[in-house]
Amino acid sequence: VALFGSKNDRDVTAEIAALAPGVVDLAGQTRLEDAIDLISAARLAVSNDSGLMHVAAAVGTPIVAVYGSTSPENTPPLGERRELVWLGLSCSPCHQKVCPLGHLNCLKTLEVGQVAAAADRLLDIPAAA
Repeated sequence: VALFGSKNDRDVTAEIAALAPGVVDLAGQTRLEDAIDLISAARLAVSNDSGLMHVAAAVGTPIVAVYGSTSPENTPPLGERRELVWLGLSCSPCHQKVCPLGHLNCLKTLEVGQVAAAADRLLDIPAAA
């Protein structure tokens, strides 16, 4: 597993890497061309609604696209092998970086299992019995 992002994402990616031994944290350490090459070689990408999500779709990497305050109706990845994970709460999409209601439920109530199940579908892994 490799984590990508800008140098501004380092605090978050470092926290993730600390919780997941073996993860390679590349935030702020790659040029865009390098990130594109690495994403194109990946078996799967999991991303928020971002430029790198669209890169993954453009290079044909299967993508699990996770939406919180944005909407897959507005900015879906255009690749054929994609799974969209979005709760579609009544308060979303608000398109705000800071939750105007102060709860961030669009992401906090999104379960890891939903993302994992989407990844399993893309990788053709049978659902657990």
